Amino acid sequence: MHRRSEPPFRADHVGSLLRPKALLEARERFAAGALDADGLREVEDNAIRDAVAMQEEIGLQAATDGEYRRTSWHMDFIYQLGGVTKTDEQIRVRMINAEGEGAFTSAGLAVTGKVRLEKPIFADAYRFLAEQTTTAVPKLTIPSPSMVHYRGGTAAIDKGVYPDVEEFWADLSAAYADEVRALADLGCRYLQLDDTSLAYLNDPAQRAEMTAKGEDADHQHIRYIKQINAAIAGRPADMKITTHMCRGNFRSSWAAEGGYDFVAEALFGELDVDGFFCEFDDERSGGFAPLRFVPPGKQVVLGLVTTKTGKLENADDLKRRIDEAAKYVPLEQLCLSPQCGFSSTVEGNAITQEEQVAKLRLIVQVAQDVWG
Repeated sequence: MHRRSEPPFRADHVGSLLRPKALLEARERFAAGALDADGLREVEDNAIRDAVAMQEEIGLQAATDGEYRRTSWHMDFIYQLGGVTKTDEQIRVRMINAEGEGAFTSAGLAVTGKVRLEKPIFADAYRFLAEQTTTAVPKLTIPSPSMVHYRGGTAAIDKGVYPDVEEFWADLSAAYADEVRALADLGCRYLQLDDTSLAYLNDPAQRAEMTAKGEDADHQHIRYIKQINAAIAGRPADMKITTHMCRGNFRSSWAAEGGYDFVAEALFGELDVDGFFCEFDDERSGGFAPLRFVPPGKQVVLGLVTTKTGKLENADDLKRRIDEAAKYVPLEQLCLSPQCGFSSTVEGNAITQEEQVAKLRLIVQVAQDVWG
């Protein structure tokens, strides 16, 4: 065994990082009108430089910008797609944690025009990240095409614009294909599509909600897989694309439960990505048996380290769980990461900066022990 020379890496992470205090304060001042856009960007730039330096010092082979320029892991991207409009209607997602229930809310969305890429999204963010990395591969995370549909459903698509919903799907994948091409032209060679829908659909309660909205919940994952494949089909041969699938991540809470069993055969067998970041930090995520559908040549990044709490995992426990997963997928096809980001939204999880760094160090050390 040895370190992988291309993404995903033996020790990797999902993408978002806790926002430092100075950045949170700058955002508050910007919202209050006490700081202009240039001032906010300067604080963001400094925070990203520090974040990249931290990742490289720990020994991670990929570095992200921590998603420091975003409020939300997905909505900041989706609202920039042509044809997608932010609405006054609130999206409310029920969230659960050990203490009880809460909710993630954001403005709604509607498809009011032909979906298209008007200009590359997060291009400037990627350029800046790439300029900061010295030993790590710059990694960009964007929401999967699925999330444009999953958040609003077919009801959010204007029938006057798309009398035939197949045209919506074709345009959505084409817009994403344009984004992938634009990022490749910038030099991006490690792109991650974040997709909660493919994990949510394993939960019968989530499928029931989708059915109640008039969707074909039992086959929705097939549609999503088809559209993602269409979106990434034209990527360069040396561009590695992964997907990350979790069951929600907001202030240490989650939205769905259940293993990957319902979607596993189609997901692992048909989704044309190079690697799967899978959440496996506790019983909510089910067992490793669904990984038996992973074909040769695909990597599975085991999300065994939780970002929901600060308690540090035991290295030997992680190694035992890797051994368990290796009963279904050869060890050389496995990698290790946290189960999700540390701060999918600007608020972040209930964990400290020091605990975050300790978890990333542990991942690097365990990966070194397991794969050499």
